[in-house]
This record gives sequence, C-alpha cells and structure tokens, in this order.
Amino acid sequence: MKKILLISLFFANNISGQEVKLTDKNEATIQQQVWRLTEVMYHDVVNPPAAARFYAYSVLTGYEILSQLDPSVVPFQHTFKDYPNTKTLVQPAVNTELAVMYGILETGKNIIPSGYLLEERQNELVQAYRNRNLATVVIDSSIALAQNISKLIVQYSRTDGYFKLSTRQRYKPLGTKATWNPTPPEYMAAVEPHWRTIRTFILDSAQQFKPTAPVPFNEDISSGFIKLAREVYVTVSQLTEEQKLIADFWDCNPFAVQFQGHMSIGLKKISPGGHWMSIAGIASKKAGLDIKATMLLHTLVALTLHDAFISCWDEKYRSNRIRPETAINRYIDPKWKPMIQTPPFPEYSSGHSVISTAAAEVLTWFLGDNFSFNDSTETYLGLPSRKFSSFRAAAAEARISRLYGGIHFRDAIENGGEQGRNIGEFIIKHLAILGH
Repeated sequence: MKKILLISLFFANNISGQEVKLTDKNEATIQQQVWRLTEVMYHDVVNPPAAARFYAYSVLTGYEILSQLDPSVVPFQHTFKDYPNTKTLVQPAVNTELAVMYGILETGKNIIPSGYLLEERQNELVQAYRNRNLATVVIDSSIALAQNISKLIVQYSRTDGYFKLSTRQRYKPLGTKATWNPTPPEYMAAVEPHWRTIRTFILDSAQQFKPTAPVPFNEDISSGFIKLAREVYVTVSQLTEEQKLIADFWDCNPFAVQFQGHMSIGLKKISPGGHWMSIAGIASKKAGLDIKATMLLHTLVALTLHDAFISCWDEKYRSNRIRPETAINRYIDPKWKPMIQTPPFPEYSSGHSVISTAAAEVLTWFLGDNFSFNDSTETYLGLPSRKFSSFRAAAAEARISRLYGGIHFRDAIENGGEQGRNIGEFIIKHLAILGH
C-alpha cells in the first residue's frame, strides 16, 4: 500500500478540462485498449519478441500523451536513445482519458500487421464518449493530440532496426550435435534470429545481462547434460493433473500446430508478453489505480518485456542450444514427445523465465510483494483462472511450467530467472534515478 500511496501523490495534479468517466456497459479503460492490441496480435499470430515491441510503442504513446496533459507525469525525453521531443501544442479542450486511449490504439493501428482492425475499436471508443455527451470540439481536439504524438512514436519505432531484419542473411541451423535444429511437427524455421539487433529502451545493450553459461553439451551417459535431459524425460512421464494444467496455462506458444489426418491446424495462443500485460491490467484494476498510475504501470511492464526479450534472444542465438525434444529423441527415447509443443528457436535461456521474472520484479516494486491476484488471462482460451499470492509466485510457476511442458532444461529455467531478475532490478533502479 505504501507504493500505491506514493504513486497517487506523484500523480496528484489534475489537468483542467472536460473529463468524462465511462462506467457500466460504456466503460473504457487502459486495460481494455491493451487487450484490444492483444486480440489483433492473437489474430496475426505475432511472435513473442515482436509482440513485446508492439505493446511497448503502443502503450508508450498513451504515457507520452498523458505527460503532455499533466505536468506531474515525467516524460521519457532524454531517457531513451535518440528519443524524439514529443512536446506539442495542446488545445485547451482535451479529454485526457479519450486522448490517451485513442493514442494507444492509433500506434497499434500503424505498427501491427493487422492494425487496421483497431480503427473499428477507435470508432467504438469515440462513440462511447459521444454517448456521454462529450462535446464534439473536445473529441476532435483529443483525437488530434493522440494522432500527433502517435505519429512521432511511430516514426521513432521505425529507427529501431525492426525493418532491417528482413534484409539480413537468412538464418541456417549450424547442424552440429550440440546446437538447435527445427523440431516436430512442423519443423519451423528459427524465429527472429537477429532480434538482438533491435534497439533497447532502457538496457545499455542486448549483451548487458548475459546469463551464466549453460551446462556444456556432452553425449556421455553420465554427463551433466544427459542428466538434465533425463530429468525432463522423467518429469514429463510423471506429471500430475495439476502440473499439466500449469504447463498449459503458461504455454503461450503462438506457433503450436495440431495434426488431424493430413491437415495441420494452427492453435492460436496469447504471447508470453501478452499474458503479463494482462496481469498488469488485472493488478491495476484490483489495486484501484487511477488512469495515471495504471498508465505508468502498463508502460513500465511493456518496456521491461521489450528489453527482456532482446536480452534473452541475444543469448538464444549465441549459445544456440539443442532443445530437450531433440536430445531425448536422440539419446534416451526416439518416440518421446514433450507435453506442450517445442517453440521454433534455440533453448537457452528460457524466454518465459526471463521475461516473467523481469516483469514480476517491476510489478512487485510497484504494488508490493504480497499482492495476491486471480489471473484470468487464459480463460480467453478456455483454461481456468489461477490464483497467486504474489507476482513473484506467478513468475516462479511460469518458470517451472517449462520443465513440466518438456521444452526447457532446468539450467535454462533457473539461469533465465536470474537473468530476468537482473534486468528487472536494473530497470527499477534506472527509472527511479530518472524520477519515474
């Protein structure tokens, strides 16, 4: 509660203007707009690192709009590399909530492949405010401000290296016994092998938090590596119903494919980053945060996820480690399959372990270490919600889910968690120094 109080005081000033609170069936919230981003990325089957990038720029837009309208909100000017000056002329009649939420959707509309789908959501948002009798001049001014700042953020996003990825040399698996190779059932090509070249927001570089080196590959039956593989093999063969549910709940693999006869069917899933953005929304609502604190929390989590994925993907394509499925099929049981489908990229370090731990550290800093919540994110996909006593408890379950699922070795999980913890702690200290 102490952290919430400090944040409330931090956002004590309120901008004058015509404000309208939407409730009941016409409710419009930050959480709702972020979920609309999630729906479009779910539609597009956006890969995990790219999804984190889309969240970061979209939510950052909302935060920057808020900083234009409230002098107590510290902008990110001079905080990020090559960041543009977003200061713009603000018309006197602007509705803060509408401008912020419209801006989130505006940037999503312009950077997500099927972002055009968000235009309908923008129209619904505007209509909700019209139904509350918000003056047309205020609506028009709010939209204009949102569009102006979104344009600057979108232009900034186009300089982060994302559009150079397709020009880089196509990745080819190294083909050694120790390194990653495509896995069943689709044997998909490696996802985002050059993601480490994307510009970070807060980390100094992709290499800043290299994890401890993985256990060396060794074919000897008594080696540490084979012991890791056997642990995965035995664990998956003895899963309880609860452990299976945990593996499914945190699967978050947009690339899962199911075969029915000669037909393959893609199984859409919410990305790991999308899951934690949802948790940020659930926590914001439970804590009763106002729009300003809610916007800050979502922005911090989104930026953390963005940089954590860059750090993790840097390690994945440096160590280029073999997946448990490949190792177990080769050295233990040729017919073995993991409980959940192996994602199409190298094993080390565990992505969910890195990003979940990093996000949990930021959420804990913001709302406290004993903040319990009911995570209903996966009910969208027909899975039951799960209760957690803290964000760190949720992150711990996300980490161990990778062992239950059969897609990661223990050292990738544990060292990935440490990598994520280092990232989260650095981001917290960095932002505190800068006054955020």
